[in-house]
Amino acid sequence: MLRVQNLEVVYDDVMLVLRGVSLAVPPGRIVALLGANGAGKTTLLRALSGLLDVHDGAVTKGAVTLDDRPIHRLRPSAIVRRGVTQVMEGRRTFAELTVEENLRLGAHTRRRGRAEALERMYALFPVLQQRRGSIAGYLSGGEQQMLAMGRALMSEPKYLLLDEPSLGLAPRMVEQVRDLIVEINRGGTSVLLVEQNATMALSIAEHGYVLENGKVVLDKPAAELLADEDIREFYLGLRTEGSTKTFRDVKHYKRRKRWLS
Repeated sequence: MLRVQNLEVVYDDVMLVLRGVSLAVPPGRIVALLGANGAGKTTLLRALSGLLDVHDGAVTKGAVTLDDRPIHRLRPSAIVRRGVTQVMEGRRTFAELTVEENLRLGAHTRRRGRAEALERMYALFPVLQQRRGSIAGYLSGGEQQMLAMGRALMSEPKYLLLDEPSLGLAPRMVEQVRDLIVEINRGGTSVLLVEQNATMALSIAEHGYVLENGKVVLDKPAAELLADEDIREFYLGLRTEGSTKTFRDVKHYKRRKRWLS
């Protein structure tokens, strides 16, 4: 199990971003992490994947463990070898390299089985096989997202960390990415899905967490979060007591979330 226990993260020795965060991603499950911009979602993923140092961040309290062994002090390559891989927000493909070159780079921590892994990626993402010789920078947004996911999967991770995979995609492509996440999970890979598209995330997750101001404020099964009045209003834009009719109503609407009361 991938577990975060009472984690605190500080940037530049002064900025406290995560404040005692705890969550768990059980084997074979999809877990959703929701939250507004600035809530600390990406910082949490950096702590899981060992990328805090790059951004002058550090874990000052708590731990990240994989199967009860601490991993938050390891280098990113060592974390990948232990089975945890991240797909960053914005895809971050190597724009001047071909699709196949990008995929092969995802297997740099593997000593063997690279050819077999490449064929599995082409089976999972047929469009990438069709574009295998194309320059990555010329792919569509959806194709680049598939490439980023395929590159991460080349290391055969036990846990896949996805940071806003639907960001900037057309609704039809969001559905395809959603279905791919489900298929990846059915293949045995656990997924921690960070998403602002709460409907998409909670529709495929078993459990969900809501992160606000660096703290976990809600921790429930995904179906319960979907039915929660505050989640429906603040993350899905739905109000059970009736729809707001004017901009003035929205501007002056003051009801607080129950977890902040």
